[in-house]
Amino acid sequence: MNQHSPARPPLIGITLDSEEPGGYSKFPWYALRQNYCSAVTATGGVPVVLPHEPDAVPAYLDLLDGLIVTGGNFDVDPALFGASEKHDTVKVKAARTQFEWAITRGMLDRNKPVFGICGGQQLLNVVLGGTLIQHIPDSVKEPLAHEQPNPRDQAGHPVKVSANTLLRRIVEAEELPVNSAHHQAVDAVAPGAVCDAIAPDGVIEGIEHPAYKFCIGVQWHPEFFISEGDRKLFAAFIAACKA
Repeated sequence: MNQHSPARPPLIGITLDSEEPGGYSKFPWYALRQNYCSAVTATGGVPVVLPHEPDAVPAYLDLLDGLIVTGGNFDVDPALFGASEKHDTVKVKAARTQFEWAITRGMLDRNKPVFGICGGQQLLNVVLGGTLIQHIPDSVKEPLAHEQPNPRDQAGHPVKVSANTLLRRIVEAEELPVNSAHHQAVDAVAPGAVCDAIAPDGVIEGIEHPAYKFCIGVQWHPEFFISEGDRKLFAAFIAACKA
């Protein structure tokens, strides 16, 4: 049950990326693109960024009305979905994944809305019991450029939105233009979850789990609002966090 009063907009936790010393700071630092926060604000939520503090997870779970698991320049450790080998391209961030796993699992256990974006969708699928393709070019015949060469605020390819899914009801479209920045993807969809969006080359671009109030992951970056469907998706997530 949400703790906020009707007068208070929902508090939306947004996971951060972590970087080693260099660039912004000579010490370890967190990173987050501003449009994750502005997309939440634009659709009626209050963004709360989440440092990777495992001991703080219980307090976050009490405080937050919804969770966005973001993308980043890293991958989920293949050992977490039972893979015996790790592809040469795989880059892990163990502390980040440990924190995101704990808070994602905790939010799901409380049936609070969870929205996974890009790498966040991949983590969500693994938390729910699914697996990942470790490197699309090695596993998909004639793949699209899922790491698109054009800017991220432009479409890279379309996705077909599956009928009779929550995503379809939200975006009210059979197809969406999406931006694309990933070399991994969902392989086996988690038990009980369903694929709700697919790229022309067969790569799974969206998942959802109907057993939860709102549990959706998308492989693209809707926080850029490159389509009306992206805005509707954020609005539906925030609405679920208010409910």
